[in-house]
Amino acid sequence: MGTSPLDDTRFVGHRRKLIEEIQAKGIDDLETLQYFDVVPRHIFIPEVLWPRAYEDAPLPIGFGQTASQPSLQAYYLQLLSPGRDEKVLEIGTGSGYLTALLALAADRVYSIER
Repeated sequence: MGTSPLDDTRFVGHRRKLIEEIQAKGIDDLETLQYFDVVPRHIFIPEVLWPRAYEDAPLPIGFGQTASQPSLQAYYLQLLSPGRDEKVLEIGTGSGYLTALLALAADRVYSIER
């Protein structure tokens, strides 16, 4: 049996570099930055794009959609700053990456996709 993409350590350094890039763009909330360290972006995009998973750029996920730029998602999280007792409704699940980040911050996340 193979290992889970969640157990893949090849991208740890890339994830940390992405967090540094996000910080350089003015995101300074430590909890927000920690979420990006915990949630591996590569599992939310097609495997063929895994080498680019930790670029601070939108990436195509098919069906005419993209996974949003991580620094933009960090900006959303920092502004929203959901409490652990709050519920969040996300319209447009997309890749599910932001949904996973929100799930660490809020009590419940409801996400709707077309």
